[in-house]
Amino acid sequence: MDKDKSMHIFKKLSDNKAYIDQKFNNVQDLIKRDFKIGGNETDMYLIYIDNIVSTSIIGDFVMTSLMLRADACENKKQDFLNYVREKYLSIGEVSKIYTFSEVFSAVLIGDSVLFSEGCDYALQVSTKLWPYRGVPKAETEVVVEGPKDAFCEAVSINVVLVRRRIRDTRLKMKRLTVGRRSRTIVSLLYLEDVARDEVVKEIEDRINALDIDAVFDSGQLQQFIEHKWYSPFPQMQLTERPDKAAAAITEGRVVLIVDNTPFAIILPVTLNVFFQSAEDYYDRSVIMSAMRIMRYFAAFLAISFSGLYIAITTYSPYVIPTSLCLKIASSREIVPFPTVVEVLLMEGAFELLREAGIRLPAPVSSTIGIVGGIIIGQAAVQAGLVQPVVVIVGAFTAICTFVIPNNALVSGIRISKYIVILLSAFFGLYGFTISLILILIHITSLKSFDIPYLFPYSFGPKDDLSDFKDSFIRAPFFKMAKRPIFAKPSQKYRSSNRRGKK
Repeated sequence: MDKDKSMHIFKKLSDNKAYIDQKFNNVQDLIKRDFKIGGNETDMYLIYIDNIVSTSIIGDFVMTSLMLRADACENKKQDFLNYVREKYLSIGEVSKIYTFSEVFSAVLIGDSVLFSEGCDYALQVSTKLWPYRGVPKAETEVVVEGPKDAFCEAVSINVVLVRRRIRDTRLKMKRLTVGRRSRTIVSLLYLEDVARDEVVKEIEDRINALDIDAVFDSGQLQQFIEHKWYSPFPQMQLTERPDKAAAAITEGRVVLIVDNTPFAIILPVTLNVFFQSAEDYYDRSVIMSAMRIMRYFAAFLAISFSGLYIAITTYSPYVIPTSLCLKIASSREIVPFPTVVEVLLMEGAFELLREAGIRLPAPVSSTIGIVGGIIIGQAAVQAGLVQPVVVIVGAFTAICTFVIPNNALVSGIRISKYIVILLSAFFGLYGFTISLILILIHITSLKSFDIPYLFPYSFGPKDDLSDFKDSFIRAPFFKMAKRPIFAKPSQKYRSSNRRGKK
Protein backbone atom coordinates (compact mmCIF):
# COMPACT_ATOMS: atom_id res chain seq x y z
CA MET A 1 0.00 0.00 0.00
CA ASP A 2 3.00 2.38 0.30
CA LYS A 3 3.09 2.94 -3.46
CA ASP A 4 -0.67 3.43 -3.52
CA LYS A 5 -0.41 6.31 -1.04
CA SER A 6 1.58 8.38 -3.52
CA MET A 7 -0.18 7.03 -6.64
CA HIS A 8 -2.60 9.70 -7.80
CA ILE A 9 -5.81 8.87 -9.63
CA PHE A 10 -5.41 9.24 -13.41
CA LYS A 11 -7.52 11.49 -15.61
CA LYS A 12 -7.98 8.75 -18.19
CA LEU A 13 -10.59 6.25 -17.09
CA SER A 14 -8.87 3.40 -18.93
CA ASP A 15 -5.68 3.91 -16.88
CA ASN A 16 -7.69 3.81 -13.66
CA LYS A 17 -9.40 0.58 -14.75
CA ALA A 18 -6.08 -1.05 -15.63
CA TYR A 19 -4.51 -0.18 -12.27
CA ILE A 20 -7.57 -1.39 -10.34
CA ASP A 21 -7.64 -4.65 -12.30
CA GLN A 22 -3.96 -5.17 -11.48
CA LYS A 23 -4.47 -4.63 -7.75
CA PHE A 24 -7.71 -6.64 -7.53
CA ASN A 25 -6.58 -9.53 -9.67
CA ASN A 26 -8.54 -12.72 -8.81
CA VAL A 27 -10.81 -10.78 -6.43
CA GLN A 28 -14.09 -12.08 -7.79
CA ASP A 29 -16.36 -10.30 -5.32
CA LEU A 30 -15.25 -6.89 -6.64
CA ILE A 31 -18.17 -5.54 -8.67
CA LYS A 32 -17.20 -3.22 -11.57
CA ARG A 33 -19.87 -1.29 -13.47
CA ASP A 34 -19.35 0.79 -16.63
CA PHE A 35 -22.07 3.20 -17.70
CA LYS A 36 -22.62 6.54 -19.45
CA ILE A 37 -24.52 9.62 -18.32
CA GLY A 38 -25.40 13.06 -19.61
CA GLY A 39 -26.10 14.46 -23.03
CA ASN A 40 -22.52 13.86 -24.10
CA GLU A 41 -22.56 10.35 -22.65
CA THR A 42 -19.61 10.75 -20.31
CA ASP A 43 -18.00 7.45 -19.31
CA MET A 44 -18.44 6.55 -15.64
CA TYR A 45 -17.02 3.65 -13.61
CA LEU A 46 -18.36 2.36 -10.27
CA ILE A 47 -16.65 -0.26 -8.07
CA TYR A 48 -17.59 -1.91 -4.78
CA ILE A 49 -17.18 -5.20 -2.89
CA ASP A 50 -20.21 -7.47 -2.98
CA ASN A 51 -22.02 -8.52 0.24
CA ILE A 52 -20.66 -5.67 2.39
CA VAL A 53 -22.65 -2.90 0.69
CA SER A 54 -26.31 -1.97 0.54
CA THR A 55 -27.32 -2.82 -3.02
CA SER A 56 -30.59 -0.93 -2.54
CA ILE A 57 -28.68 2.29 -1.78
CA ILE A 58 -26.47 1.76 -4.82
CA GLY A 59 -29.46 0.99 -7.04
CA ASP A 60 -31.85 3.69 -5.81
CA PHE A 61 -29.58 6.58 -4.89
CA VAL A 62 -26.55 6.12 -7.15
CA MET A 63 -27.32 4.26 -10.36
CA THR A 64 -30.91 5.45 -10.77
CA SER A 65 -30.00 9.05 -9.96
CA LEU A 66 -27.11 9.10 -12.40
CA MET A 67 -28.46 7.05 -15.33
CA LEU A 68 -31.99 8.53 -15.37
CA ARG A 69 -31.99 11.94 -13.72
CA ALA A 70 -28.58 13.03 -15.00
CA ASP A 71 -29.30 11.85 -18.53
CA ALA A 72 -30.38 15.29 -19.71
CA CYS A 73 -27.42 17.32 -18.43
CA GLU A 74 -25.14 18.78 -21.11
CA ASN A 75 -21.81 17.94 -19.43
CA LYS A 76 -20.49 21.47 -20.00
CA LYS A 77 -19.24 21.79 -16.47
CA GLN A 78 -15.46 22.03 -16.07
CA ASP A 79 -15.60 19.88 -12.91
CA PHE A 80 -18.25 17.43 -14.05
CA LEU A 81 -17.83 14.88 -11.24
CA ASN A 82 -18.27 17.58 -8.59
CA TYR A 83 -21.36 18.79 -10.45
CA VAL A 84 -22.76 15.24 -10.31
CA ARG A 85 -21.99 15.03 -6.58
CA GLU A 86 -23.83 18.28 -5.80
CA LYS A 87 -26.76 17.79 -8.17
CA TYR A 88 -27.59 14.10 -8.47
CA LEU A 89 -26.15 11.98 -5.65
CA SER A 90 -28.83 12.00 -2.94
CA ILE A 91 -26.64 10.38 -0.25
CA GLY A 92 -25.50 12.20 2.85
CA GLU A 93 -21.88 11.04 2.97
CA VAL A 94 -20.06 11.65 -0.34
CA SER A 95 -16.43 12.82 -0.36
CA LYS A 96 -13.62 13.38 -2.83
CA ILE A 97 -10.59 11.10 -2.79
CA TYR A 98 -7.39 11.61 -4.77
CA THR A 99 -5.11 8.57 -4.33
CA PHE A 100 -5.50 4.87 -4.97
CA SER A 101 -4.73 4.17 -1.32
CA GLU A 102 -7.92 6.05 -0.41
CA VAL A 103 -9.80 4.19 -3.16
CA PHE A 104 -8.80 0.76 -1.91
CA SER A 105 -9.46 1.65 1.75
CA ALA A 106 -12.91 2.95 0.84
CA VAL A 107 -13.85 -0.13 -1.16
CA LEU A 108 -12.62 -2.55 1.52
CA ILE A 109 -14.69 -0.91 4.29
CA GLY A 110 -17.91 -1.20 2.27
CA ASP A 111 -18.12 2.09 0.40
CA SER A 112 -18.52 2.50 -3.36
CA VAL A 113 -16.11 4.56 -5.49
CA LEU A 114 -17.21 6.46 -8.58
CA PHE A 115 -14.78 7.49 -11.36
CA SER A 116 -15.38 9.74 -14.35
CA GLU A 117 -13.54 10.25 -17.60
CA GLY A 118 -11.36 13.38 -17.45
CA CYS A 119 -11.38 13.71 -13.63
CA ASP A 120 -8.22 13.15 -11.58
CA TYR A 121 -10.16 12.27 -8.44
CA ALA A 122 -13.00 9.93 -7.48
CA LEU A 123 -16.07 10.07 -5.25
CA GLN A 124 -16.35 7.88 -2.16
CA VAL A 125 -20.03 7.10 -1.60
CA SER A 126 -21.13 5.68 1.77
CA THR A 127 -22.91 2.39 1.05
CA LYS A 128 -21.76 0.21 3.99
CA LEU A 129 -23.95 -2.67 5.11
CA TRP A 130 -21.75 -5.15 6.99
CA PRO A 131 -23.46 -8.28 8.33
CA TYR A 132 -23.77 -8.17 12.14
CA ARG A 133 -25.78 -9.99 14.80
CA GLY A 134 -27.59 -6.94 16.16
CA VAL A 135 -27.52 -5.78 19.77
CA PRO A 136 -26.99 -8.93 21.90
CA LYS A 137 -27.51 -9.56 25.60
CA ALA A 138 -24.60 -9.25 28.04
CA GLU A 139 -23.08 -12.66 28.74
CA THR A 140 -19.86 -12.14 30.71
CA GLU A 141 -20.97 -9.16 32.84
CA VAL A 142 -24.44 -10.28 33.87
CA VAL A 143 -26.46 -8.13 36.27
CA VAL A 144 -29.81 -8.63 37.96
CA GLU A 145 -30.73 -4.94 37.80
CA GLY A 146 -29.73 -2.60 35.01
CA PRO A 147 -29.60 -2.64 31.19
CA LYS A 148 -29.24 -5.98 29.44
CA ASP A 149 -27.83 -4.80 26.09
CA ALA A 150 -24.21 -5.39 25.12
CA PHE A 151 -21.75 -4.42 22.42
CA CYS A 152 -21.71 -6.34 19.15
CA GLU A 153 -19.02 -6.75 16.47
CA ALA A 154 -20.03 -3.64 14.45
CA VAL A 155 -18.12 -0.54 15.54
CA SER A 156 -20.79 1.84 14.21
CA ILE A 157 -23.53 0.14 16.28
CA ASN A 158 -21.32 0.20 19.39
CA VAL A 159 -20.67 3.93 19.03
CA VAL A 160 -24.42 4.51 18.74
CA LEU A 161 -25.02 2.53 21.96
CA VAL A 162 -22.70 4.92 23.79
CA ARG A 163 -24.12 8.06 22.15
CA ARG A 164 -27.58 6.89 23.12
CA ARG A 165 -26.52 7.29 26.76
CA ILE A 166 -24.41 10.46 26.47
CA ARG A 167 -26.30 13.06 24.41
CA ASP A 168 -23.69 15.76 24.60
CA THR A 169 -21.95 17.64 21.79
CA ARG A 170 -18.74 17.46 23.83
CA LEU A 171 -18.63 13.68 23.41
CA LYS A 172 -15.90 13.43 20.78
CA MET A 173 -15.15 10.49 18.53
CA LYS A 174 -11.88 10.07 16.64
CA ARG A 175 -11.68 7.34 14.03
CA LEU A 176 -8.27 5.67 13.84
CA THR A 177 -7.08 2.83 11.60
CA VAL A 178 -4.78 0.03 12.79
CA GLY A 179 -3.13 -2.68 10.70
CA ARG A 180 -1.55 -2.45 7.28
CA ARG A 181 -3.66 -5.31 5.96
CA SER A 182 -6.67 -5.50 8.27
CA ARG A 183 -7.27 -1.71 8.30
CA THR A 184 -9.20 -2.20 11.54
CA ILE A 185 -11.26 0.80 12.61
CA VAL A 186 -10.75 1.97 16.19
CA SER A 187 -13.12 4.63 17.53
CA LEU A 188 -11.68 6.74 20.36
CA LEU A 189 -14.45 8.26 22.52
CA TYR A 190 -14.03 10.83 25.28
CA LEU A 191 -15.64 13.96 26.75
CA GLU A 192 -13.65 16.90 25.49
CA ASP A 193 -14.04 19.06 28.59
CA VAL A 194 -13.63 16.22 31.14
CA ALA A 195 -10.91 13.84 29.89
CA ARG A 196 -7.29 14.84 30.46
CA ASP A 197 -5.76 16.14 27.22
CA GLU A 198 -2.40 14.48 27.86
CA VAL A 199 -4.07 11.08 28.33
CA VAL A 200 -6.07 11.39 25.10
CA LYS A 201 -2.97 12.44 23.18
CA GLU A 202 -0.82 9.62 24.57
CA ILE A 203 -3.44 7.01 23.71
CA GLU A 204 -3.81 8.39 20.21
CA ASP A 205 -0.03 8.51 19.71
CA ARG A 206 0.43 4.91 20.89
CA ILE A 207 -2.21 3.66 18.47
CA ASN A 208 -0.90 5.69 15.52
CA ALA A 209 2.63 4.44 16.20
CA LEU A 210 1.63 0.79 15.72
CA ASP A 211 3.13 -0.86 12.64
CA ILE A 212 1.57 -4.30 12.30
CA ASP A 213 -0.16 -6.39 9.67
CA ALA A 214 -3.48 -6.87 11.43
CA VAL A 215 -5.45 -6.35 14.63
CA PHE A 216 -8.59 -8.46 14.97
CA ASP A 217 -9.65 -7.95 18.58
CA SER A 218 -9.55 -5.42 21.39
CA GLY A 219 -7.45 -7.87 23.43
CA GLN A 220 -4.73 -7.72 20.77
CA LEU A 221 -4.76 -3.92 20.70
CA GLN A 222 -4.62 -3.84 24.50
CA GLN A 223 -1.40 -5.88 24.51
CA PHE A 224 0.24 -3.54 22.01
CA ILE A 225 -0.43 -0.29 23.87
CA GLU A 226 -0.14 -1.33 27.53
CA HIS A 227 3.00 -0.24 29.35
CA LYS A 228 4.20 -3.20 31.44
CA TRP A 229 3.31 -6.19 29.26
CA TYR A 230 4.90 -8.69 31.66
CA SER A 231 2.56 -7.91 34.55
CA PRO A 232 -0.19 -10.48 35.22
CA PHE A 233 -2.46 -7.67 36.39
CA PRO A 234 -4.51 -5.85 33.72
CA GLN A 235 -3.64 -2.22 33.04
CA MET A 236 -6.72 -1.63 30.89
CA GLN A 237 -10.30 -2.64 31.38
CA LEU A 238 -12.36 -4.63 28.87
CA THR A 239 -16.14 -4.42 28.96
CA GLU A 240 -19.04 -5.62 26.85
CA ARG A 241 -21.52 -3.25 28.53
CA PRO A 242 -22.36 0.12 26.89
CA ASP A 243 -23.59 1.54 30.20
CA LYS A 244 -20.23 0.78 31.82
CA ALA A 245 -18.37 2.41 28.93
CA ALA A 246 -20.61 5.49 29.07
CA ALA A 247 -20.15 5.80 32.85
CA ALA A 248 -16.37 5.60 32.39
CA ILE A 249 -16.48 8.40 29.80
CA THR A 250 -18.40 10.68 32.17
CA GLU A 251 -15.68 10.03 34.78
CA GLY A 252 -13.06 11.43 32.40
CA ARG A 253 -11.76 8.16 31.02
CA VAL A 254 -11.27 7.18 27.38
CA VAL A 255 -13.03 4.32 25.61
CA LEU A 256 -11.61 2.50 22.57
CA ILE A 257 -14.17 0.64 20.47
CA VAL A 258 -12.49 -1.79 18.09
CA ASP A 259 -14.27 -3.07 15.01
CA ASN A 260 -15.05 -6.81 14.80
CA THR A 261 -15.10 -7.34 18.57
CA PRO A 262 -17.86 -6.97 21.20
CA PHE A 263 -15.47 -5.71 23.89
CA ALA A 264 -14.45 -2.09 24.39
CA ILE A 265 -11.27 -0.93 26.12
CA ILE A 266 -11.52 1.54 29.02
CA LEU A 267 -8.43 3.44 30.16
CA PRO A 268 -6.78 4.60 32.32
CA VAL A 269 -7.61 2.27 35.20
CA THR A 270 -6.81 1.60 38.82
CA LEU A 271 -7.00 -1.68 40.72
CA ASN A 272 -10.15 -0.37 42.36
CA VAL A 273 -12.22 -0.29 39.14
CA PHE A 274 -11.82 -4.03 38.61
CA PHE A 275 -13.81 -4.67 41.78
CA GLN A 276 -16.67 -2.47 40.58
CA SER A 277 -19.65 -4.06 38.88
CA ALA A 278 -22.24 -2.19 36.81
CA GLU A 279 -24.89 -3.41 39.24
CA ASP A 280 -23.18 -1.56 42.10
CA TYR A 281 -24.75 1.68 40.89
CA TYR A 282 -28.27 0.32 40.32
CA ASP A 283 -28.93 -0.84 43.88
CA ARG A 284 -28.71 0.81 47.29
CA SER A 285 -25.31 1.87 48.56
CA VAL A 286 -25.46 -0.13 51.83
CA ILE A 287 -26.06 -3.41 50.02
CA MET A 288 -23.45 -2.75 47.35
CA SER A 289 -20.86 -1.64 49.90
CA ALA A 290 -21.21 -5.02 51.62
CA MET A 291 -20.73 -6.72 48.24
CA ARG A 292 -17.61 -4.64 47.54
CA ILE A 293 -16.04 -5.60 50.88
CA MET A 294 -16.82 -9.24 50.16
CA ARG A 295 -15.08 -9.01 46.76
CA TYR A 296 -11.92 -7.56 48.26
CA PHE A 297 -11.89 -10.24 50.94
CA ALA A 298 -12.48 -12.96 48.33
CA ALA A 299 -9.59 -11.65 46.21
CA PHE A 300 -7.24 -11.77 49.20
CA LEU A 301 -8.29 -15.34 50.01
CA ALA A 302 -7.98 -16.41 46.37
CA ILE A 303 -4.33 -15.33 46.39
CA SER A 304 -3.34 -16.37 49.88
CA PHE A 305 -5.49 -19.21 51.21
CA SER A 306 -3.69 -22.13 49.53
CA GLY A 307 -0.24 -20.77 50.41
CA LEU A 308 -1.27 -20.05 53.98
CA TYR A 309 -2.53 -23.63 54.41
CA ILE A 310 0.80 -25.01 53.12
CA ALA A 311 2.86 -22.70 55.34
CA ILE A 312 0.90 -23.54 58.50
CA THR A 313 0.52 -27.30 58.08
CA THR A 314 4.11 -27.83 56.91
CA TYR A 315 6.11 -25.46 59.12
CA SER A 316 3.85 -24.01 61.85
CA PRO A 317 1.13 -26.50 62.87
CA TYR A 318 1.17 -25.09 66.40
CA VAL A 319 -0.87 -22.03 65.30
CA ILE A 320 -4.00 -24.12 64.64
CA PRO A 321 -6.19 -25.80 67.30
CA THR A 322 -4.88 -29.16 68.53
CA SER A 323 -8.01 -31.12 67.59
CA LEU A 324 -7.93 -29.81 64.01
CA CYS A 325 -4.19 -30.45 63.79
CA LEU A 326 -4.70 -34.07 64.86
CA LYS A 327 -7.45 -34.57 62.27
CA ILE A 328 -5.24 -33.18 59.50
CA ALA A 329 -2.32 -35.36 60.66
CA SER A 330 -4.46 -38.51 60.75
CA SER A 331 -5.85 -37.91 57.26
CA ARG A 332 -2.30 -37.46 55.93
CA GLU A 333 -1.19 -40.94 57.03
CA ILE A 334 -2.32 -42.58 53.76
CA VAL A 335 -1.31 -39.69 51.45
CA PRO A 336 2.04 -40.38 49.73
CA PHE A 337 2.71 -36.79 48.62
CA PRO A 338 3.81 -33.70 50.53
CA THR A 339 1.23 -31.00 51.17
CA VAL A 340 2.44 -28.71 48.39
CA VAL A 341 2.02 -31.49 45.81
CA GLU A 342 -1.50 -32.19 47.09
CA VAL A 343 -2.44 -28.53 46.74
CA LEU A 344 -0.93 -28.25 43.27
CA LEU A 345 -2.78 -31.38 42.16
CA MET A 346 -6.13 -29.98 43.28
CA GLU A 347 -5.44 -26.52 41.93
CA GLY A 348 -4.48 -28.04 38.59
CA ALA A 349 -7.65 -30.14 38.54
CA PHE A 350 -9.82 -27.09 39.17
CA GLU A 351 -7.96 -25.13 36.46
CA LEU A 352 -8.66 -27.93 33.99
CA LEU A 353 -12.33 -27.99 34.94
CA ARG A 354 -12.52 -24.23 34.53
CA GLU A 355 -11.04 -24.38 31.02
CA ALA A 356 -13.23 -27.34 30.08
CA GLY A 357 -16.31 -25.43 31.21
CA ILE A 358 -15.40 -22.52 28.93
CA ARG A 359 -14.91 -24.74 25.86
CA LEU A 360 -17.99 -26.91 26.37
CA PRO A 361 -21.46 -25.87 25.12
CA ALA A 362 -23.29 -23.63 27.59
CA PRO A 363 -26.10 -26.08 28.53
CA VAL A 364 -23.62 -28.70 29.78
CA SER A 365 -20.65 -26.61 30.93
CA SER A 366 -22.01 -25.77 34.40
CA THR A 367 -23.11 -29.37 34.94
CA ILE A 368 -19.73 -30.75 33.94
CA GLY A 369 -17.97 -28.28 36.24
CA ILE A 370 -20.03 -29.18 39.31
CA VAL A 371 -20.21 -32.92 38.72
CA GLY A 372 -16.57 -33.09 37.62
CA GLY A 373 -15.39 -31.27 40.73
CA ILE A 374 -17.37 -33.55 43.05
CA ILE A 375 -16.31 -36.75 41.33
CA ILE A 376 -12.63 -35.83 41.01
CA GLY A 377 -12.42 -34.58 44.59
CA GLN A 378 -14.14 -37.61 46.08
CA ALA A 379 -12.17 -40.05 43.92
CA ALA A 380 -8.88 -38.40 44.82
CA VAL A 381 -9.69 -38.64 48.54
CA GLN A 382 -10.76 -42.29 48.32
CA ALA A 383 -7.65 -43.16 46.32
CA GLY A 384 -5.47 -41.59 49.00
CA LEU A 385 -3.93 -39.01 46.64
CA VAL A 386 -5.12 -36.00 48.65
CA GLN A 387 -6.69 -35.38 52.01
CA PRO A 388 -10.25 -33.97 52.36
CA VAL A 389 -9.03 -30.64 53.77
CA VAL A 390 -7.01 -29.97 50.60
CA VAL A 391 -10.13 -30.51 48.48
CA ILE A 392 -11.95 -27.95 50.62
CA VAL A 393 -9.04 -25.48 50.30
CA GLY A 394 -8.92 -25.86 46.50
CA ALA A 395 -12.69 -25.55 46.09
CA PHE A 396 -12.89 -22.55 48.39
CA THR A 397 -10.11 -20.79 46.50
CA ALA A 398 -11.88 -21.42 43.18
CA ILE A 399 -15.18 -20.10 44.55
CA CYS A 400 -13.46 -16.91 45.72
CA THR A 401 -12.30 -16.16 42.17
CA PHE A 402 -15.88 -16.39 40.90
CA VAL A 403 -16.88 -13.51 43.20
CA ILE A 404 -14.57 -11.06 41.41
CA PRO A 405 -16.46 -9.33 38.55
CA ASN A 406 -13.52 -8.89 36.16
CA ASN A 407 -12.06 -11.89 34.33
CA ALA A 408 -8.71 -10.21 33.56
CA LEU A 409 -8.10 -9.52 37.26
CA VAL A 410 -9.06 -13.11 38.07
CA SER A 411 -6.37 -14.32 35.66
CA GLY A 412 -3.79 -12.14 37.41
CA ILE A 413 -4.86 -13.47 40.81
CA ARG A 414 -4.62 -17.07 39.57
CA ILE A 415 -1.02 -16.51 38.45
CA SER A 416 -0.06 -14.72 41.68
CA LYS A 417 -1.54 -17.55 43.73
CA TYR A 418 1.14 -19.96 42.52
CA ILE A 419 3.90 -17.56 43.55
CA VAL A 420 2.46 -17.57 47.08
CA ILE A 421 2.18 -21.39 47.05
CA LEU A 422 5.79 -21.96 45.98
CA LEU A 423 7.37 -19.46 48.39
CA SER A 424 5.21 -20.78 51.24
CA ALA A 425 6.29 -24.33 50.45
CA PHE A 426 9.98 -23.42 50.69
CA PHE A 427 10.02 -20.86 53.53
CA GLY A 428 6.80 -21.32 55.48
CA LEU A 429 5.15 -18.27 56.97
CA TYR A 430 8.21 -16.18 56.08
CA GLY A 431 7.81 -17.14 52.43
CA PHE A 432 4.07 -16.48 52.65
CA THR A 433 4.70 -12.97 53.98
CA ILE A 434 7.48 -12.27 51.47
CA SER A 435 5.30 -13.38 48.55
CA LEU A 436 2.49 -11.02 49.55
CA ILE A 437 4.97 -8.17 49.97
CA LEU A 438 6.46 -8.86 46.51
CA ILE A 439 3.00 -8.85 44.91
CA LEU A 440 2.16 -5.61 46.72
CA ILE A 441 5.41 -3.99 45.55
CA HIS A 442 4.69 -5.01 41.98
CA ILE A 443 1.14 -3.64 42.09
CA THR A 444 2.41 -0.41 43.65
CA SER A 445 4.91 0.04 40.80
CA LEU A 446 2.19 -0.12 38.13
CA LYS A 447 0.74 2.97 36.51
CA SER A 448 -1.93 3.39 33.88
CA PHE A 449 -1.21 6.55 31.88
CA ASP A 450 0.40 8.24 34.87
CA ILE A 451 -2.44 7.21 37.23
CA PRO A 452 -1.17 5.16 40.24
CA TYR A 453 -2.56 1.64 40.04
CA LEU A 454 -3.34 1.49 43.78
CA PHE A 455 -5.11 4.84 43.89
CA PRO A 456 -6.90 5.86 46.11
CA TYR A 457 -5.17 3.52 48.56
CA SER A 458 -1.77 5.00 47.68
CA PHE A 459 -1.60 8.65 48.68
CA GLY A 460 -0.07 11.31 46.51
CA PRO A 461 -0.28 14.99 45.50
CA LYS A 462 -3.36 14.29 43.31
CA ASP A 463 -5.30 12.78 46.20
CA ASP A 464 -8.02 14.60 48.13
CA LEU A 465 -9.57 11.43 49.66
CA SER A 466 -12.83 11.89 47.72
CA ASP A 467 -12.17 8.73 45.70
CA PHE A 468 -12.54 6.65 48.87
CA LYS A 469 -16.28 7.17 48.53
CA ASP A 470 -16.25 4.79 45.57
CA SER A 471 -13.60 2.28 46.65
CA PHE A 472 -14.10 -0.67 49.02
CA ILE A 473 -17.45 0.93 49.84
CA ARG A 474 -19.92 2.72 47.58
CA ALA A 475 -21.22 5.89 49.16
CA PRO A 476 -24.68 7.25 48.28
CA PHE A 477 -24.76 9.20 45.01
CA PHE A 478 -25.44 12.52 46.71
CA LYS A 479 -22.17 12.01 48.63
CA MET A 480 -20.13 11.37 45.47
CA ALA A 481 -20.19 14.90 44.11
CA LYS A 482 -16.65 14.73 42.72
CA ARG A 483 -15.40 12.81 39.72
CA PRO A 484 -12.56 10.30 40.20
CA ILE A 485 -8.91 11.12 39.61
CA PHE A 486 -9.24 10.48 35.86
CA ALA A 487 -10.99 13.81 35.16
CA LYS A 488 -9.47 17.24 34.65
CA PRO A 489 -9.10 19.21 37.90
CA SER A 490 -11.28 21.96 36.42
CA GLN A 491 -14.11 19.43 35.93
CA LYS A 492 -13.82 17.75 39.31
CA TYR A 493 -17.44 18.28 40.32
CA ARG A 494 -20.17 16.30 38.56
CA SER A 495 -23.10 17.11 40.86
CA SER A 496 -24.13 19.27 43.77
CA ASN A 497 -23.67 17.64 47.16
CA ARG A 498 -27.32 17.50 48.18
CA ARG A 499 -30.30 15.18 47.97
CA GLY A 500 -33.57 15.85 46.23
CA LYS A 501 -36.23 16.50 48.86
CA LYS A 502 -39.93 17.24 48.75
